[in-house]
Amino acid sequence: MRRRSCFVFLFCGIFLPRILGFPQANTSIDCDSLLPNYQTEPQTSAPPYLIAVSFDNFEPGNEIQVTLEALKDVGFKGFNLQAREIEGDVPVGTFKITDPNTKGLECHNVTNSAVSHANSDVKQKVTTTWIAPRDVRDLQFIATVVQDLEKFWVGIQSKTLTPTHSESVNGTGKSKRKVCFECIC
Repeated sequence: MRRRSCFVFLFCGIFLPRILGFPQANTSIDCDSLLPNYQTEPQTSAPPYLIAVSFDNFEPGNEIQVTLEALKDVGFKGFNLQAREIEGDVPVGTFKITDPNTKGLECHNVTNSAVSHANSDVKQKVTTTWIAPRDVRDLQFIATVVQDLEKFWVGIQSKTLTPTHSESVNGTGKSKRKVCFECIC
């Protein structure tokens, strides 16, 4: 009897959370298609989530704060967030992981080229930092957000960010302008 109780306890502890809840270790979202690895179809309604960015323009090396947030009290359990050039299908730049609910992903052999959920806890908001690469054109952040096993949205987009080439920009994304105090007449 003791042996059977131990088996039931182990079974419930190991397998039941994966059967009833959002699988923690086995749920992933594909880097290219941004689709979760289960067979439910994505929602076609307007997503109740928003991607906000700290700057509209960037230079190589700039750090842009990116926030994925629920618009209502719906929350989300999983997500995949990437920066992609407009009309592009490959992540660009890298993420600095600053939120304990996030983890970096390796897409196309680039470490931290995407960011995802680190656990299946319900989240209202996650924030991360994206580092702009060299030689990139206009881009958007794009995400898949998983509310639960039945509802997820693919292709949620931020506003467009544009590289700045005409003026110098420091690491915070703010312009550094030279001021002339002495002018030759």
